Amino acid sequence: MLYRRLGYTDIDVSLICLGTMTYGEQNTEAEAHEQLDFAVEHGINFIDTAEMYPVPPRAETQGLTEQYIGSWLKRRIDRDKLVIASKVVGPADWMSYLRGGPQLNKQHIENALNDSLLRLQTDYIDLYQLHWPERDTNYFGKLGYTHKEQDDAITIEETLRVLSEFVIQGKIRHIGISNETPWGAMEYLRLAETYDLPRIVSIQNPYNLLNRTYEIGLAEISHREQAGLLAYSPLGFGVLSGKYLDGARPPGARLTLFERFTRYNNPEGLKTTAQYVELARDHGMDPAQMALAFVNSREFVTSTIIGATSMQQLRDNIESFAVQLSDDILQNIETIHQSQANPCP
Repeated sequence: MLYRRLGYTDIDVSLICLGTMTYGEQNTEAEAHEQLDFAVEHGINFIDTAEMYPVPPRAETQGLTEQYIGSWLKRRIDRDKLVIASKVVGPADWMSYLRGGPQLNKQHIENALNDSLLRLQTDYIDLYQLHWPERDTNYFGKLGYTHKEQDDAITIEETLRVLSEFVIQGKIRHIGISNETPWGAMEYLRLAETYDLPRIVSIQNPYNLLNRTYEIGLAEISHREQAGLLAYSPLGFGVLSGKYLDGARPPGARLTLFERFTRYNNPEGLKTTAQYVELARDHGMDPAQMALAFVNSREFVTSTIIGATSMQQLRDNIESFAVQLSDDILQNIETIHQSQANPCP
């Protein structure tokens, strides 16, 4: 396994991070533990979760993912060698079952953090992330920005000061942001410098061959401010594996089970995916491994978050860290990208 430095910290995290959002929905507790054991045995020291998980989020299953990780952590003696990342959700009217409708103020963050610590059965979280912004802005694939003043919105400064308290208490080691915009990332950094508050060390946003919008603005921030990308959805919900081409819906696959997830399977995305799959196969490569290897190769990426429902998927995805893309393949990827840039933003 390869390792990269997490921001300005002294922590080295594995290039492959184990994503866990299927635990409690598509994966049982026993399957989760099997995946976690296998990942650690193969050099992964970075595990990402969230209070909201599993996905799709439901009141009946909320928190199960952290609970499964916690029961696994309880029987291990290497907690200090693992980097556990979790997230607190931002505002969501549709998530009223969680604290009556979550916000990023002190009461909500404190309750969320303490609940996560209990479920994870640990005294601290290495990387605590804000799952999405408090303010109304463009994330989760929303294009175009319409400015709206929100007099009652929790400010970034207030949120950052709350997180700083928990860093001082030792409940959090470092903080990160997720589904953020360039302005949001720079505002966290500006406030940290102005008021001597903790700096963000990572940005967890989507990034894959079908959605390279991170390169527009945020990639430069990652380089210059030591806040690398934790790339989620590197396979576009599995679309880039090619398994959904020609209308296929494999039994048990995510897009087969949950038709609500349409971000990466629009006609333009599927057309572009077919070109990437053909390119991979022409070079004797597995399409999924080629897609992951591309993300791994980006210098602004700290870690690529993979997810799997089967052990075979997990093995294949982990092995992507060793895949090197030739200049010829990279040039062909760029040609495809230029012909249809970001079909699934």
